[in-house]
Amino acid sequence: MPDVEEAAATGRPSTSGQEGAAPAGGLRYAAGKPELFSIDLDQRPFTVAWEITRACALACVHCRAEAQPKPHPEELNTEEAFRVVDQLADLAPPVLVLTGGDPLMRRDLLPIVERAVARGLRVAVSPTTTALVTLERLRALRDAGVQMVHISIDGPDERTHDAFRGVNGTFARAITTLVRLRELGMPVQVGTTITRHNIHDMAAMADLMSEGGVRVWNVFYLVPTGRGRADAMVSVEEAEESWRWLADLSRRAPFAVRTTAAPQFRRTVLRQVRESSSGAVRLTGAGYQLREAPEGVQTRGVNDGKGFMFIDHRGNICPSGFLQVPAGNVRTHDAGDVYRNSDLFRKLRDPSLLQGRCGRCEFSDLCGGSRARAMGVHGNYLAEDPLCASVQAEHAAAAAG
Repeated sequence: MPDVEEAAATGRPSTSGQEGAAPAGGLRYAAGKPELFSIDLDQRPFTVAWEITRACALACVHCRAEAQPKPHPEELNTEEAFRVVDQLADLAPPVLVLTGGDPLMRRDLLPIVERAVARGLRVAVSPTTTALVTLERLRALRDAGVQMVHISIDGPDERTHDAFRGVNGTFARAITTLVRLRELGMPVQVGTTITRHNIHDMAAMADLMSEGGVRVWNVFYLVPTGRGRADAMVSVEEAEESWRWLADLSRRAPFAVRTTAAPQFRRTVLRQVRESSSGAVRLTGAGYQLREAPEGVQTRGVNDGKGFMFIDHRGNICPSGFLQVPAGNVRTHDAGDVYRNSDLFRKLRDPSLLQGRCGRCEFSDLCGGSRARAMGVHGNYLAEDPLCASVQAEHAAAAAG
């Protein structure tokens, strides 16, 4: 994958085609391909995550999918899956992630991958680290055209990670998988779900990312959905401090840093850029689109339903895996039409509809708060995201009189 396209797909700034010297603080910016930077998020998503099965051998305590040992009887069959591939090829998102459950639990995973690649889609796969993740299967995925593998590691050691995953030995398998992927020359993204139980392990986790040679560290902030419990979420203060720490890490780490269900990380990065440099800045990635230049600032953040679309194992088309509110189903609807024209997706792409502090915030388009967390906490996907210091401060001021 070329450097610039990698920057667009992973959020890692490209070192080629730079438009100028790095600004103060060491933050680099990439020229990027105009067609990738200029994606109209009203017309197509940047990323589609497709839960091709809910079957999984693990029992993770925070699983948003509430995965089960066996496939659901209404799971899309192979013929239906091929039709989904064709719909997505017409929609042409830059990134397609095949996820689960555990995608390796589907016997037709390779044919699905091969069809998607043949139709021009750039495919990533997110397997669960069980005995199914063999060197042979990983090699087959690489040879079929998979461009990145995402694995989950939720702690820097066996005790923490295995407690999350509900099965002993999963940490060791995850580390073995990292080694195998490196041997195969496959880029790796590691996802870590942050809760109050492991937030103090983030520095150790970053060291593990460096040692493992990962391409992207994607830090998920717990959303109370599925098996995820609200009382496991980090505090507002912990979240804000972690975003500042991640922003600093992103400038010196040998891997790219992204967040999921924490769009506040983007405004944290922008604030630090503004404080440290007056030069032109452009960051382009699956997590956000941001350009700050002499002629002004253009910002638009990917969020649930805005640059992101999720298809579940039964074909329901949703804004994200954490906001599983169906707007249609691939068995009866065209995925692209649902993304562009459904009332749900159109509302999620309109920052003027956001309520509470999120609706009044200067970063309502770049950030906009996690719509999934707003739904999980308030039962309203347009409500303010409670995991934000600005929201907390406004409520405190109102309470004080």
